[in-house]
Amino acid sequence: MAAPPSKTVKDLSGVWVMNKSLSDDPDPLLAMQHVSWFTRTAISLATITLTVTQTPETADGPATINIAQVATGGISGTTENRVLDWTPREHSDHIFGRLEGRSRFLPLAEVADDFLRHGWEEAIAETGTVQSLVKAVDSDWSAEQIWGFEQLDGTRYYVRHVVVTNDKAERTQARLVYDFQHEKPEA
Repeated sequence: MAAPPSKTVKDLSGVWVMNKSLSDDPDPLLAMQHVSWFTRTAISLATITLTVTQTPETADGPATINIAQVATGGISGTTENRVLDWTPREHSDHIFGRLEGRSRFLPLAEVADDFLRHGWEEAIAETGTVQSLVKAVDSDWSAEQIWGFEQLDGTRYYVRHVVVTNDKAERTQARLVYDFQHEKPEA
């Protein structure tokens, strides 16, 4: 389902499902992140649902984006808790291990990488993007993501451009596309 016009990088709250037919294959990303073949195969067969809760920046603190990922059958995926202040924070993840990550809002004009910078809807030049940078603490890879919205065949989608690199200067990239399902129910 199309992302409604009310959804921007300042309000991603809601339930989103990965659109596998429009997304690039995430397997090369996961392989470079040393995710096992068994886990990558399970992920490739699953439907991935993101439940996003976003809070705006206030006088009390920066904006936050918390994402619970669930695979088909209620299998728990990763949890993303992002504070958009560009402060490095460490956390452990049962799929990716120990990570250090940081996130922020970033104007599109400041995105350096061509793949990460191109393909966005025109409004992204004004509203900006979310940038996420994650480095594996006990491994050799890092991942940069830029989040925003794209128009694909006349339909608006929430999209993540992802680039994973390692210490051998190897690189892989993918575009992950998400369908909007509905607003997140109030707790």
